[in-house]
Amino acid sequence: MGKDLLLVGSIPLDTVEEVMRSFGGRLGAHLPAIPDGEVGERRSWVNRFCYQVFNGHPDLETLKRPPSIDGVEQLLPVRREDTWQFRVKPGVAQVRFGLPGLRLGYARDATSSYFVFRTLREQGVLPRELRFQISIPMVNSAVRPLYFPEPGDLDKIRPGFEAALAAELAVILRRIPAADLAIQWDCAWEVSAVHGKPESDAKEAQIETHVAPIRRLSALLPQEVALGFHFCFGTFGGWPAFAPADLGRTVDLVNASVEAAGRRTDWIHIPVLNRADGDFYAPLARLDARGARVYLGMIHSMDSFAPRLAAARAFLPDFGLAAYCGFGRTPPQQLPQILEDHLKAVAIAA
Repeated sequence: MGKDLLLVGSIPLDTVEEVMRSFGGRLGAHLPAIPDGEVGERRSWVNRFCYQVFNGHPDLETLKRPPSIDGVEQLLPVRREDTWQFRVKPGVAQVRFGLPGLRLGYARDATSSYFVFRTLREQGVLPRELRFQISIPMVNSAVRPLYFPEPGDLDKIRPGFEAALAAELAVILRRIPAADLAIQWDCAWEVSAVHGKPESDAKEAQIETHVAPIRRLSALLPQEVALGFHFCFGTFGGWPAFAPADLGRTVDLVNASVEAAGRRTDWIHIPVLNRADGDFYAPLARLDARGARVYLGMIHSMDSFAPRLAAARAFLPDFGLAAYCGFGRTPPQQLPQILEDHLKAVAIAA
């Protein structure tokens, strides 16, 4: 598999074919896998679950929704304070989700995108050894205090959502050959929570809270499937959604997650801030990747790329490169420059 670059997931183009031709065609030789760009409504990452899954669920009550603008309903919040919020209805012990294997949309979209991937690979547009990447938010990123502020509600919803994700995986594994497949667990709220962000109570700040679903869901993946992790500082409201003083707590979460997976991990993606001081990167010295390829998300602010690269290498000599997150909230007109920045970063790092 390619070792130089990683694409996290979202790419704001109109079709899967456009994503794979433009990014796969230019970067494919450097990548271990190619995502489908999370086109359409998946571009909003977990925000779409609010109006597609949680709103209207018979066991949930909608407390707040994004306000209309000029009389037009808004499904996605413009500001963080305008986000959807829900609570579990009285008397409901566990919230469960119907239409198993299709309710969340991952298996449905993966089936269509894999056909495009396979066709372009057969045509030689994509390298033969490239895998098809499906980036899936981990349970606690989708069911988080921002959406469910009532005490106790997370414990009533997370098991059912995890079961829905497991059902999606079962369909994906039935439809896509394991040797072609890469699953990436996306962990954003998990990073914020263990760093003790304001919405994080004592339980949410515990690493075990977040690695438990990783342990259970990773056990469902055959060894032939590649497994990756994307850890994120968040982009909702602008990047970074929070800026930790250093990578220490993130490294703690990464180490625990890789151990919890209980199987081979193929890659780990960790974002970095626009900083070149050693204090920020020093915790990378105790990163236990267990053989996984580490990708640091430092392809941004290219004028300061070289000193940041040098600072990180003082503590982690060998790593690949990536952007800090997907590009779903990036204006599409910036994508050509982003492509060039990725190739430029490979050349500087060589």
